Amino acid sequence: MIALVLASCTFSMAQSIAYVDTDAVLQKMQSYQQAQEQINKIVENWNQEIQQKYKNIDDAYRAFQAEQVLLSESERAQREEEIVKMEKETREFQKQKFGNNGDLSKRRKDLVQPIQDEVYAAIEELANRKKYDFVLDKSSGVAILFANPKYDITEDVMREVGAK
Repeated sequence: MIALVLASCTFSMAQSIAYVDTDAVLQKMQSYQQAQEQINKIVENWNQEIQQKYKNIDDAYRAFQAEQVLLSESERAQREEEIVKMEKETREFQKQKFGNNGDLSKRRKDLVQPIQDEVYAAIEELANRKKYDFVLDKSSGVAILFANPKYDITEDVMREVGAK
């Protein structure tokens, strides 16, 4: 039993570990900033479009409220149905754009994934070159309670990907 503990201690001491803050690396990359700007513009346009759709629904509802006493039963039912249909279509549009597998998710993947892949490739290259056994991501929610700055390779990764 004691031999096993000593062997595992010796093994763990022989391992080389580093950490990196990938969020910091990405924030310094111009290509990532440009991708984020594109995404923000897309989101802003979609939000404006959705707001306009809801305004149209509100306008249609107000007009219906004002005219409802003048409408026949079938006309009232038809107008109510049209408003409900507008609301449903708007919710579907919103889901299509912002849902779990919506257009925003796809656009993020298209624009950001290649940049993240570049960072991960740089980390792997650096880890192989400097012979790190493990590289932890400080920004990914891994609970690092203490990290000696001498093992931080964030700046090295930034240089590797050309981030300023």
